[in-house]
This record gives sequence, structure tokens and C-alpha cells, in this order.
Amino acid sequence: MRLLLVEDDVMVASGIKLGLCDAGYAVDWVGSAERALEAAQAAAFDVAVVDIGLPKMDGLALTAALRSAGHAFPVLILTARDALQDRVQGLDLGADDYMLKPFELPELLARLRALLRRSQAATSAVLSFGALEMDTAHRQARLAGAPLELGPREWTVLEYLLMQAPKPAAKDKLLQALTGWDKEITPNAIEVYISRLRGKLEPAGIVLRAIRGFGYRLELPATAGSPAHDGG
Repeated sequence: MRLLLVEDDVMVASGIKLGLCDAGYAVDWVGSAERALEAAQAAAFDVAVVDIGLPKMDGLALTAALRSAGHAFPVLILTARDALQDRVQGLDLGADDYMLKPFELPELLARLRALLRRSQAATSAVLSFGALEMDTAHRQARLAGAPLELGPREWTVLEYLLMQAPKPAAKDKLLQALTGWDKEITPNAIEVYISRLRGKLEPAGIVLRAIRGFGYRLELPATAGSPAHDGG
């Protein structure tokens, strides 16, 4: 999942980014609302974490500007302010959740998972498809009841596919879910992870179908009569 972190304190931002990257997020960090708006125009994000105390335009104004510009991804606001009025105003302006500083990383991760489930219309931390189950809270996967070993990027790709299933996931969205500005991954790299996942999933009856010119979709044998995949 690709996350936009908007925080002007370099030390705080570095700590948050490290924790989020360790949890499997591709994180792009900016230090101002103005740069955040530019970033949101340039890339597709799944969720944003926004500090309220930004220079010039604050986090509340940024949230309102993101919504006015048509960006619908969830926004979690971080703030040292505990006034009820600030929380109400943030939610009214389009924020999806609030966290008070200081906070513990596990709670931030749990809140982000909840926001992502809500944005994808999922209600449980456990994503399932046929014999496959992914527990996003505990970062564990099982296939036909047995543990499924996944590398960090395999996890990211499969999680995105599961959150989209049964709809297809666009290849460019998968690529963006894997990369931040400080990392370069070619479109062909997606095909490598898709191939690895196919080798792990298909013995359990889960088909990873390529949709020509678009992306990939998880299918079960009864629904796997779509056009043949394009080699990706």
C-alpha cells in the first residue's frame, strides 16, 4: 500500500516512516501541505497521514484542499491538540480519523489497517479468497490451512489483489503500491512477483489471471474462464 506522510518535523517523520516501511508500506514523505498537494496530483495513494501543525497551510486546510481536489483516499490526522473543536473541524473537513501525539506505532498501524479496510469495503482484518487467508493485523497468511511464506513485496501485491477481488487490480496501481519516490521498480518487476505468487497459489486452486492491457485478477476455477493471460 502506498502512503503519503505529511510531517514537517524531520525526526518525527523519520521515525514514523521507518515504522511504516517495516510494516510493508511504500511511504512518500513531504514536509508541507503545498508539497503534499503536488504529490497527490502526481501519484495515486491509498492513504495519507497528515500532521495538523504544518507551516503555512495546516493539516486541516490541507485535508479540505485534498477533498476539494477530488482525492478520496483516507486521511488520518496527527495532532498534539486535544481540543474537541479541532477534532470536530478535522472530521467535518474530510478527515477519516484522528490520533493524538504522542502515540504508539502499533495503534497507528491498526488505525491505518481499519481505514484501508473501510475504503475497500472490507470489514475484517482477515482477507480471504478460496483456500487463501491473509491476517493483515498479525501479518500472517495461510493457504489450505498451512502457513504461506511470502516475501515483503509478494505480500504487498497479494494483499492488494485480495482487497480488489473479485475485481481486477490495475498493473499501474500494483506498481505504485510497491514503490515510493526513493525506490525504482520497473513494470516488469510486477510480473516477477505475479509469477512467484502463481506458483504458490495455483496448487491450491487459486488462479492469478492476467487481464490483457489492464492488470491481474484472482479467480477460482469455476470463474477462471476469462481470456488467457498475456504472459505477465
